[in-house]
Amino acid sequence: MPAFFIQNFGCRATQADAAAIRRSFLARGYSLAESEGVANLVVLNTCTVTAAADAQAREAIRRIHRANPGARVVVTGCYAQRAPEEVAAIEGVAWVIGNSHQAEIAPLVDRGAFISITAVGQQIAPRAQIVREEMSTATEVLTAPPEDSSGERTRPTLKIQDGCNHRCSYCVIPSVRGRSRSLPPDRVLSEIHQLVESGAQEVVLSGIDLGSYGRELALRANLQDLIQRILHETVLERLRFSSIEPMDVTQDFVELVASTDRIAPHFHMPLQSGSDRILRAMHRWYRAAHYARRVEIIHGRLPHAAIGADVIAGFPGETEEDHRATMQFIEGLPLSYLHVFSFSPRAGTQAASLDERIDDAVIHRRARELRAVATEKVKVFRASQNNKTLRVLTLDRRGEDWTAAISGNFLKMRVRGAWPRNCWIDLVFNQADDPLIPLSGGVSLSRIT
Repeated sequence: MPAFFIQNFGCRATQADAAAIRRSFLARGYSLAESEGVANLVVLNTCTVTAAADAQAREAIRRIHRANPGARVVVTGCYAQRAPEEVAAIEGVAWVIGNSHQAEIAPLVDRGAFISITAVGQQIAPRAQIVREEMSTATEVLTAPPEDSSGERTRPTLKIQDGCNHRCSYCVIPSVRGRSRSLPPDRVLSEIHQLVESGAQEVVLSGIDLGSYGRELALRANLQDLIQRILHETVLERLRFSSIEPMDVTQDFVELVASTDRIAPHFHMPLQSGSDRILRAMHRWYRAAHYARRVEIIHGRLPHAAIGADVIAGFPGETEEDHRATMQFIEGLPLSYLHVFSFSPRAGTQAASLDERIDDAVIHRRARELRAVATEKVKVFRASQNNKTLRVLTLDRRGEDWTAAISGNFLKMRVRGAWPRNCWIDLVFNQADDPLIPLSGGVSLSRIT
């Protein structure tokens, strides 16, 4: 059977999508290639949140085609959904399959050729074909079967929610992923049970708007109740969340996280700007003071927790005063890390048509300044953990004398020695002695896979 390779771009949600695609090909008898250079089929699962993400995908397509011209290249994901004709025009692309048909990628490719149907796809070039529909009708959440925890990721991602009902003025995601939809709670529990049985020590719950989980289900559910069921009905060692909107991080939610060591003390809350004027223009539904209050609640109850944020540099109309307000706001918060994005207009969003566009050079300078603040935040947070005892999970990355690991509060580190993947190590964090030395007798080998 043909060998395939998947290259993934973007967020935790796309990682979960890629895992589902991977398992679908394996189930049909395809083998997993070691690299794109020796694969018969290469699937690129793309992101389109910024122009830089699009450019990264285009460069990857061209590079793969140059290195392995005989490989069939399938492009899927958010870029394929947003601009299929643009993607199909790139030399080397055989098929463009939107998010609307991701669940069908393996059978479509296995079939070898598509019959053009007006409502579904159209032939663009002799080899490049599109299969895509608008996401407005999407009702399912694409998930990987539970066996995927034995695959290439130590900490499997379970996507329990997809799509978004918000309309932030800069964001193209609602149009490429559709309206919010959720996996029913019983399905989530079933998948976690099987993930644990297949060896998972930590599962990351992901979603495009994770805090909206369950609101559209016929039997209405919510994220907090789901978490309680996971804690009571499974033996999962550690649960972690991907990004969650600040207004969904309530006092009760923080108390739930603080109530058990089975939930990673890690909160990633998108900020986007520290200027109320810009937040209003972005159609964000909170103001800087609301965000600061959420951080205060977390830090007061869980002072060791990791708190991360996203921020956009150079939104149209952002003045130097707005930029300084964002810088000062972030500097005053006990954030652990920061993801900085340079604004780029996304076709079809309200922000794409706004006046007062910021010069690219100014955007890049502001982004650099924000990243410098982020670097300091990381240093301060790591210093705050000095001499603390941490329980870390080993990952599937290692060197000659070290093994990569991650703590509950999202400290990424290299532990001295060759350790099996997916085992717990108790250690003392010593910033002056990193890689770290494990505590004597502090290793749990009972559930190594």
